[in-house]
Amino acid sequence: MGLLIADDVHSRKMATVIPAESTCASACAFVFLAGAERRADGRLGVHQIANEAGDLESAQVSIADIIDVLDRFRTPVPVLTIMFKTPANDMHFFSAEEVARYGINRTGSDISAAAPSAAPEPSPSPPPGAPTGLQAPAAAALASPDLSELEAYASRPTRMALYSGLDFNGQDIEATRVGEASLCARRCLEIGSQCKAFTYNADTRITRGPNCFLKAGSGAMDGNAVAISGLLLHRAESDPAPFSMGVIDPNQGMIEDVDLPGRDLSSKAHPTAKTGPQCRLACVTNDQCQAFTFIKRKKECWLKASIGEPRYKPGMVSGGKTVAHFSPMSVISLE
Repeated sequence: MGLLIADDVHSRKMATVIPAESTCASACAFVFLAGAERRADGRLGVHQIANEAGDLESAQVSIADIIDVLDRFRTPVPVLTIMFKTPANDMHFFSAEEVARYGINRTGSDISAAAPSAAPEPSPSPPPGAPTGLQAPAAAALASPDLSELEAYASRPTRMALYSGLDFNGQDIEATRVGEASLCARRCLEIGSQCKAFTYNADTRITRGPNCFLKAGSGAMDGNAVAISGLLLHRAESDPAPFSMGVIDPNQGMIEDVDLPGRDLSSKAHPTAKTGPQCRLACVTNDQCQAFTFIKRKKECWLKASIGEPRYKPGMVSGGKTVAHFSPMSVISLE
């Protein structure tokens, strides 16, 4: 029965998916492998067929039928090998590494690449002065095919993880001004697969300029008490785990007219940080840095191995790392 269903799936050129935390084993594996496109986010299990008749001749016929059908499905040879090596009373579940190594997943682009290309027929020469109709090389290189059904399914976000006090720094694709964080999240969803995260600046003292930053990824994470950030999650991704990191808040952690003498990480000032905010970020992204001092007049940024004894010094700004713990305040379903 499994092979009959699988053959129907194959003839209809349907896509097959094993969702995360789901299992498809034994006869179900035939149906999955029949997919024109395949994606195994859950567990795929195979084993030998059970020969209920108990005779060698019927077993050979059954095996021949299975090999013939799975060959039409373009099943990877290592999958067949493992299937026929695994006893009928056992089950081999493919690891994520095996799924990738054996090419079990298959997308529309994989099918196109594997299909033989027909040689183009010669075209008659156009009359002099007629347009050629050829696409410019630059435009042709930029053109990309639409996502297949399975690729669209896999790339569609299913959840949004929301963080408070966490800033996704960099990888901006759009900056705009909105009235509240929910509108920033909506804008990210509106522009499609290009937007994978956002950060909203909730500081009400800033009344002009952009406060909604749409991003191609989470970038370098940074602590910021007025930031609300969202990360789009796809079907195969699990909910984000809690994590900790050293932060220097850009509003509360920058102390004016304070110097942290000594304990420098280098005998030279930081080569690229030429402002106080840049110096703070240079420290945040350096695991060895625990504090910084920025000399405004000289535009020098000094990263420190430890905080040391602060002292009053006009024209300087300093800050020290504190450990902050982050976990999503909410994971919102988008389905």
